[in-house]
Amino acid sequence: MTSKKVLLDGYGLSRAGLLAIARDGAQVALDAAALQRVRRTADFLADKVRCGEPIYGVTTGFGSNADKLLGAHRARDELPGGNPETREGSLLEELQHNLIVTHAVCVGEPFAPDVVRAMLAIRINTLMRGHSGVRVQTLEALTAMLNRGVVPVVPQLGSVGASGDLAPLSHLAIVLLGGGEAFFAGERLPGAEALRRAGLEPVRLSYKEGLALNNGTAQMLACAALALDRLQQQVELADLAAAMTLEAFAGRSGAFREDVHALRPHPGQVETAAHLRELLAGSTLIDIPYHLVPHFATWTAQAWREPEDQALHFDLSWDWVPVQRRHGREAFYTRFLPFRGGKKHQPQDAYSLRCIPQVHGAVRDALAQAARVIEIELNAVTDNPLLFPDVEGAQVIEDQVVSAGHFHGMPLALAMSYVKAAIPVLASISERRIAKLVDPATNDGLPAFLTGNEDATDSGFMIVQYTAAALVNDLASRAHPASVYSIPTSANAEDHVSMGANEARHVLAMCEQLGQVLALELYTAAQALDYRRDMLNAARRLARHGDWRALAAKIGGAPEPGHPQHAQFEQEARALMQALAGAPEFRPGAAVARALEAIRREVAFMPRDRAMDGDIARMVALAGRGLG
Repeated sequence: MTSKKVLLDGYGLSRAGLLAIARDGAQVALDAAALQRVRRTADFLADKVRCGEPIYGVTTGFGSNADKLLGAHRARDELPGGNPETREGSLLEELQHNLIVTHAVCVGEPFAPDVVRAMLAIRINTLMRGHSGVRVQTLEALTAMLNRGVVPVVPQLGSVGASGDLAPLSHLAIVLLGGGEAFFAGERLPGAEALRRAGLEPVRLSYKEGLALNNGTAQMLACAALALDRLQQQVELADLAAAMTLEAFAGRSGAFREDVHALRPHPGQVETAAHLRELLAGSTLIDIPYHLVPHFATWTAQAWREPEDQALHFDLSWDWVPVQRRHGREAFYTRFLPFRGGKKHQPQDAYSLRCIPQVHGAVRDALAQAARVIEIELNAVTDNPLLFPDVEGAQVIEDQVVSAGHFHGMPLALAMSYVKAAIPVLASISERRIAKLVDPATNDGLPAFLTGNEDATDSGFMIVQYTAAALVNDLASRAHPASVYSIPTSANAEDHVSMGANEARHVLAMCEQLGQVLALELYTAAQALDYRRDMLNAARRLARHGDWRALAAKIGGAPEPGHPQHAQFEQEARALMQALAGAPEFRPGAAVARALEAIRREVAFMPRDRAMDGDIARMVALAGRGLG
């Protein structure tokens, strides 16, 4: 709970303000000037009702019942002896009450409290614009419910996204009436009891108030806004995971240069490349010569002479390239020594490394589009009809009470469809990096499945990639857009709907699995980075001992003494020793190093097989908290 207050006036609700209300428990205050607009419109509506004007949803039925005008009294009042079904209030009040109680029909598990609090804040804010006809006291009662911690139980399934989120918003409003269920102080209670414990009284709705409370896009907007916040954090985490993986590969940085991305300046791509340069700053692993990078070899008792090195979980190897195999490659071997270790002699990395800016950047651009839509929607009026009491030159009621379609959720639905497609893309490239790290055919000299396995009993990180693959497949299966499947409702009066509530709900749920994939990459990349750093530094220590023969013992294909090429081999082996000895200590960039330290505080390096479920649970939790 925070002491912060967020002022709502219908115009200035930001995503940050919404998150403070939804997640941090910030209190809501209502702007006095905005309440004057609310009062003015409610008075205007009451005056028009007294004049007998036909107004949709006020003096008519809803949806396909819009052609039915309400009478002055109930039809059964005309029975001899009076109406046997006595009810409190007028027909106009009954209409609004019935709208809420008959529309609160969602099913499934309840939304989390942060989603519901966000829905309440969004609904209050849009009503503060003064175009919906609610009374000030009703708006104040809704605000008191939010501020005192009454969280309506809103099952997740039931909105088609036009006319807005009718069913879930009715679950919000029904608690205000003393019905439904709500959480209060962590306990699930009948709505009336939750209000009582919070010191609140139920509300009787007046003209159009039921329609104003349940006709809007608050559920899909709440889910979208909360999901966007998580996804913006996750794309930063994806960059960090990718940078750690790149360090583990001793990769190349040229693909991230600023002048390179100036030639194709998609905003997200440029931002991602800049972030990667920042994450990799200070690294001595990136862009190192091929010949310095040894290949993993299985540890043996004879592998190392120094006690410090005998504790290692690997041996090292290179292959010497004989002179006769250098034909046509003289320029290359002028620049690089003729030793093949872990790095392939190719000038570019795989797509999952080289194309990080293009892929992560495209995801950023999808999130930026969603942010633009969400920020507009947060301060939009999304119910129907819309009231314009001060319009100039009004001749008939339709000039001031306008039936429009702001409840239609397609702007949000399509934005969420775009994001929904982006989530498995980000997860998929992460999984491809995991697969590349564990595969000895592609991991540039790291051990198979990132384990030394000297006794042939270890599986290492093999199955981590399986889990990532399963998650990516599940995300891809869920990424099909809901927004392309309209199913008409209300006897075809509402003949095209957005399904935006399903779209946004899916996106919010998919965030969890995306976070799990990224956690698995970080888990795997940390293991790989430890191996790469330690292998390079072990080679450096060996070279600094000054015995070229000890280094040469780890080089395959060396000619025997007396061979015509042995002298040249010795010269080149000494050159390799000098290059390694003169290299700085091998370490990742400062940002990646901090992330690796944070991981190692939670999860130790795995020299041989152990139960990994606890490791993964801790990694998922750490990734959720953030490592930046």
